[in-house]
Amino acid sequence: MKINVSSSHNIDGTLILPLFEGTEIVPESHATGLHVALKSQINRVLADGDFKAKNKSTMTLIGGEGGKAMLVGLGKEEDADVHAYRKAGASVVAARKKAHGTDLTVRFSGSSIDCMAAFGEGMMLRDYSYDNYKMKDDEGEEAERLVRITCDEGQEEELESLMNIHEGVVSGVHLSRDLGNCPPNDMYPEAFADMAWEWAKDYDNVKVTIINYDQAVKAGMGGLVAVGMGSSRKPCMVIYEMNHELDGRCPLLVGKGITFDTGGISLKPGANMDEMKYDMGGSATVFGTMQALAATGHKGKVVAITCMAENMPAANAQRPGDVITTLSGKTIEVLNTDAEGRLVLSDGLWKAGEFDPEFIIDFATLTGACVVALGHEATGLWSNDDDFRTKIHEAGNAVDELAWPMPLLPAFEKEMTNSKIADTRNLGAGRYGGANTAAAFLKQFVPNRNYDKDGEQITWAHMDIAGTYWGAKTNTMVGNGATGIHVRTMYHLITNYKN
Repeated sequence: MKINVSSSHNIDGTLILPLFEGTEIVPESHATGLHVALKSQINRVLADGDFKAKNKSTMTLIGGEGGKAMLVGLGKEEDADVHAYRKAGASVVAARKKAHGTDLTVRFSGSSIDCMAAFGEGMMLRDYSYDNYKMKDDEGEEAERLVRITCDEGQEEELESLMNIHEGVVSGVHLSRDLGNCPPNDMYPEAFADMAWEWAKDYDNVKVTIINYDQAVKAGMGGLVAVGMGSSRKPCMVIYEMNHELDGRCPLLVGKGITFDTGGISLKPGANMDEMKYDMGGSATVFGTMQALAATGHKGKVVAITCMAENMPAANAQRPGDVITTLSGKTIEVLNTDAEGRLVLSDGLWKAGEFDPEFIIDFATLTGACVVALGHEATGLWSNDDDFRTKIHEAGNAVDELAWPMPLLPAFEKEMTNSKIADTRNLGAGRYGGANTAAAFLKQFVPNRNYDKDGEQITWAHMDIAGTYWGAKTNTMVGNGATGIHVRTMYHLITNYKN
């Protein structure tokens, strides 16, 4: 989709009219250049109450020679914030998937620049499909949809600037979705690393370093190695550095990247195992965020780490009962090989300390327990710093991606360090509070500042996206598959972050 901004009142293709609840007649700002037959038809529909303009509702009208129009609801005017506009924009694209015609002209009435831009953002977010593996017809790919958003004279430059930012961020969301939706026979650890390596070539201010399997073994990354050693496709770690020449501390993101999760020796049930290609959603979120920052020309320093592995059963796979030594030197008693994401993250979190970051945030499709607790509506959010957790929560609210604060109680930490033969264990003692004990496990591998044994732990947060990275059918911005959740949250947090 290509969105242009114009103050011209020409109508190209289908006219899109966003309306508030209670609108009974076409607003004058909408009516300019509108064919009398189509205008009459719209007024009749509004007057009769056939279109109530509830948020996200749409109605397409065909006025013969007068052309076509789509009415889209914004809801009540007093409630129509940027989130309502974004959802309305997405609903237009969802409805147009089955409609003929390509070009759209969106005409607003008395809307702010932020709201108009949010409408366009919603259109771009929803304008996504993953059809790389489908045969194309003889006519080839469909023409790119052209959208023109009209605004008042003098608003063009500011609105276009905002749309360019949204376009860059959406490119990161779509990259995250592409990575998650890619089938696991083509999306494996080295393939992910190769994509990152090639991607970095497009940006002068980005550097990518790949730690391969042999290097990970030599470095002592016991968590990453143990999870991936049963697969013929060996694990690796990918490190992204943006504007790395700048001095000072910076944000650091860490992603769980299990490109396919069978559960290992602790084999998962076969039903719905195909969905385990999404188990690299944390790394997809991290990569997508770096793309969003790069595409929008972010000038700040940012570092990211993705921990890539394929968890397969094999003669040389790790077993329940094994004890592994991680990069930190801490040992882990492996009680269940299906609790593997936390193992690769243990090395990623410890590695993060080498960069002396301002803060660390990890992303992982970590636990089914988080889905039980929060469904597909919210991401679980834990942190060792209450103020920082609030900042992430507010950043999510700002872009309508809910991250819900969860408890990190001392009892959970005690439970995860209650191993008779190792420093910690990778599974809680019982079936309850599994998402909380997983977060408590990860906290054991967040380094102190400069690895000082008696120093203060680096500010850290953990985001469990098991319920929100896929299967979120109520997410208006997504048709199906991977959601790309929290790329926008992280972009907002990082570009607006203040100590």
